[in-house]
Amino acid sequence: METESARPAAKAEFSEPVVLGASGLTTPRMGIGSDSGVPCEALEWAFERGVNYFYWGSRRTKGMKEAIRNLAPRSREKMTIVLQTYDYTGLALEQTFLRGLKQLKIDYADAFILGMRNKPVPPRIMDKALALKQKGLVKHLCVSAHNRSTYQGHLERKVFDLIMVRYNAAHRGADKDVFPFLPEENPPGVICYNSTRWGNLFDPQWMPAGERTPSPVDLYRYVLSNPHIQMVLTAPETFEQLKENLKTLEAGPVTDEEKQWLERIGDHVHPLNPNTNFDFLVPGRGLKKK
Repeated sequence: METESARPAAKAEFSEPVVLGASGLTTPRMGIGSDSGVPCEALEWAFERGVNYFYWGSRRTKGMKEAIRNLAPRSREKMTIVLQTYDYTGLALEQTFLRGLKQLKIDYADAFILGMRNKPVPPRIMDKALALKQKGLVKHLCVSAHNRSTYQGHLERKVFDLIMVRYNAAHRGADKDVFPFLPEENPPGVICYNSTRWGNLFDPQWMPAGERTPSPVDLYRYVLSNPHIQMVLTAPETFEQLKENLKTLEAGPVTDEEKQWLERIGDHVHPLNPNTNFDFLVPGRGLKKK
């Protein structure tokens, strides 16, 4: 594992687009999740300011559907549109994926996420996903999991250009369970979800005594300061939250002092709610537990 001194220096700010690893996709360092509750016009506003990653996952909101439908006819090549499946049987995988394309009125997805793969992906699922890619309906495959130990096996398959990982100041296990297994040559792009730990990390009620409460921007900055992570997802509920969260892109990495502060809070918060195996995006600034 890399030591602090061996880590590459972070950029002065997060405003520059980044290439998502082996996928070659170029995006800003923050993408918007489908659980965002903001209306169509807010997402179009964000796109006009460079935010081009739209993650249309399992909870598909009207605002994002309308925004993609409005933007894609004139700006499809500038957009990164991502669909997801939790299908463990493979029986409905292609059908639901094609339905998603039809609902969005697009011909292909830039990435297709095989979600919550806490075990090796079975051949029937992998074959169907690869078939969609061979047909040109999917440009890149991505995998996510809540059991971090499965990422080593996922990475060894060398079929995923992207991985989606939970990471925040309270859940830092990917530093030893995931990131050391990224290949040195042509690694997949790393996208982070749950930067705010279901909102707990900016909730004053969860703070340890004597510590000031972080803002969501502080928490996104913490995640993006990790040199292995290219992008974070956000799922704001309101237009104002979207504007506030996107200030992350104007900010810089956390200082050593800020890192220590946020990790003290993370260490305090982590054991307060240990059953964090099942996460899902909800309107707000992060993910919450069922």
